[in-house]
Amino acid sequence: MQAARDWPEYDANPFVIHTAQPAAAEREGGIAVADLDGDGLPDFLYSTPGSVGAYSHVGRKLWVLEVPIRLSGQSESEGLPGLHHPGAQAADVDGDGEVEVVFLLQDGALQVVDGRTGKTKKSARPPVFGEVERWESFILCNLRGQGDRDIVLQATNPTGYRVGHYLQAMRMDRLEGEPLWRRDDFGALAHGPARAADLDGDGRDEIIGFTIVRSDGTSPAWRYPPISKDIAGGASFHIDSLFIYDVRPDAAGLEAVLLEEGRNYIGVVNLERGVLWHRPGPERQEPQNAAVGDFDPTRPGLEIWCRSRHNVNQTPWVLDAGGDTIAQWKMADTAPPGWTDAGVEEIAVIDWDGSGPRYCAAKERHTAGDVCIFNPMTGDFLRRWTEKASRIMVADVAGDAREEIIVVSGNDIRVQWNDQSNPHPPRPRYWTQQHYRRTKANWNYYSP
Repeated sequence: MQAARDWPEYDANPFVIHTAQPAAAEREGGIAVADLDGDGLPDFLYSTPGSVGAYSHVGRKLWVLEVPIRLSGQSESEGLPGLHHPGAQAADVDGDGEVEVVFLLQDGALQVVDGRTGKTKKSARPPVFGEVERWESFILCNLRGQGDRDIVLQATNPTGYRVGHYLQAMRMDRLEGEPLWRRDDFGALAHGPARAADLDGDGRDEIIGFTIVRSDGTSPAWRYPPISKDIAGGASFHIDSLFIYDVRPDAAGLEAVLLEEGRNYIGVVNLERGVLWHRPGPERQEPQNAAVGDFDPTRPGLEIWCRSRHNVNQTPWVLDAGGDTIAQWKMADTAPPGWTDAGVEEIAVIDWDGSGPRYCAAKERHTAGDVCIFNPMTGDFLRRWTEKASRIMVADVAGDAREEIIVVSGNDIRVQWNDQSNPHPPRPRYWTQQHYRRTKANWNYYSP
């Protein structure tokens, strides 16, 4: 993608793309951003049950396919990829210099189509093993140092409470051959797919849940704190969501932030150093959703905002990079008039003003509602847009390297962008960060 300040501002705010697809379903499908047509500008992938479509940076329809794309809105009973996951990813998976779009069908067949045209380039049915009936989700990644020409497929146990313990790594040019490695013991998220990032800077991806799998299929010797009975009295355990950032500058590489349900802990882990800290929320509240950013620039490292689980009148708190609580507030005291008392959802850290990722974007919870930007340290709502948002995504798609809020409303994609001049020095595009690209390619409701 092009350098900072090479991308034009949109000619309207919000910039609206009228899709040629059905309106967004309540739970299935979502949006992803990638350069599909090779012009260096971010384009949009949009999925709904029964269709996947591609739209250029300026809103031109590239293609729409009516296909039974693999989506799911309730991963615990339906399998992966989970609530609001787009189900499609894009990369140059065959090394020809062009971008391909990859998605699974409901029967487990993998489809590879041309990013510009949607024309099928490959269809394959990767082998399964163990309890796996069909592959449900995947990550395009770099395991061999050859670029994004590998894939890690994931599936859940077919009965009971479904969690994606099964992983299979393969070369994209050998989708029906022998896998690079397999795991049936992956410490998976309870509500969504594994994540990928180059945690240690060696040029190859790790696969991340509450266990970490190196590019060769092995795991480090350390383990996340035991799943069995602990000081919570044997409370149930699962990881609600996961975030990957450089939380601790004193530790080499990136860290994973994990939010537990049941025991209600927040943990930060590093590939080489293991568990950096692991602490319960205040009054042992469940964190449930989070955002990670430089919310207090006077402190070293990044801060972690936790929403709290309460169905109404949430009481968020903020942890510093060492795990100490540094702020707590009540949403009932800070939300603007008319905002739902159910609070916020699809919370994502955002660089709105060019100063860095210091705020959060979110939508009204449990409704197709309004969109906001708020200060995670104080709860102050800084902006509010009247919307009927069923999804939001934050990404750098317009203007001068800040981030925008991409809203899905009905069958429209609406880009809300900051039309005030940027008073801060220009920054490199966020797309230059490998873990940023990975995060924006493979997200869902719980781990935006």
